Amino acid sequence: QVQLVESGGGLVQPGGSLRLSCAASGRIFSINSMAWFRQAPGKERELVATITRGGIATYADSVKSRFTISRDNAEKSAYLQMNNLKPGDTAVYYCNANVKNGIFDYTGTNFWGQGTQVTVSS
Repeated sequence: QVQLVESGGGLVQPGGSLRLSCAASGRIFSINSMAWFRQAPGKERELVATITRGGIATYADSVKSRFTISRDNAEKSAYLQMNNLKPGDTAVYYCNANVKNGIFDYTGTNFWGQGTQVTVSS
């Protein structure tokens, strides 16, 4: 099995910054894409940013130019640097990883972390 553990959430004032981390462990041959999602109270989970194994990143329009996703393949980790945070960014942030368990596992399996709370408030 695979475990994803997020960290780095917390309470921050508008305009502030936070850096989220996601560490993967367990039965991992390799990790394809990694991503960050978020879910605010009463809303559906939404995609925030994704990054391929080769480092190509994509972002939701709402976070472009403010958030930066990165990863360390050797450490099986992903990060989300969040700058100029706004109250609308308040949500539980979830890490997602598409994990291959062997050379013949062509599609991989998606795993989720337990989430970390980010609250932006003065």
